[in-house]
Amino acid sequence: MWSIILVSFLIPASLWAANPESFTQKDIKYRTYIGECPSKSSGVFGITVMKEFEKNHSLKDVKMKILKEKLDEKYFLSHYRISYNPVIKTLKIRLECPEPLAKVQVYKSNGEEHYSAVLGANARLYEPQYENLMKAEKKIRHNLPLLALTMDQIEGDAPTTLSRFIKAMDIELRRTISEMIINKNNELTIVFSLGGRATSVFMGAELWEEKLTKLSKIVGFVRDSKRYPSSINLVNAKKVVVKFSDKI
Repeated sequence: MWSIILVSFLIPASLWAANPESFTQKDIKYRTYIGECPSKSSGVFGITVMKEFEKNHSLKDVKMKILKEKLDEKYFLSHYRISYNPVIKTLKIRLECPEPLAKVQVYKSNGEEHYSAVLGANARLYEPQYENLMKAEKKIRHNLPLLALTMDQIEGDAPTTLSRFIKAMDIELRRTISEMIINKNNELTIVFSLGGRATSVFMGAELWEEKLTKLSKIVGFVRDSKRYPSSINLVNAKKVVVKFSDKI
């Protein structure tokens, strides 16, 4: 369901005061539909669109500005649609943002940390601020898992494969993940926090989604029994090995 908010309500008073001439409406109504996007970033995007449109009343100019300055990435958008109805003189801005799935730490080939990002459900990477905005507005209420990837993996299929895999998980299972790691052989290890203890799950390099059903059943079982394993080995899809620590 779309959240419908007049753009004027999204604009902080300080911005209005700083640029009052930019918001002379000239009998044009502006309306934005922000969906699940952060209202703060959506408001700034709306201001930018308004200012550009008021120059020449050109949707093409608006489109070119968004593309040239990569405003969709800057303001965490997965999709946007901007339309103008000259009869009722109304510009409508519809925005969609991806669900944030994980905090990504990207490493160079020598192991040096390169940069941080947030992986969206659309397999694109966004600035870390995205998570903070979504938490501040209570659009996400849990900590995102940490995902470690190399530059080569980022430039390959890893973002698409991992976003699809995470989305396939039950939300409650997803919220117990603390860390995900893919090594140089593309073998996935997931570290869960179960019962206050770390449980490492070795998924191997393939068939992750097929193994997910077994993983969900095992996690459900150990929760019910309150016996939390130190590791779960699912490398072989036909054989599951669950190891419990000797320590109490």
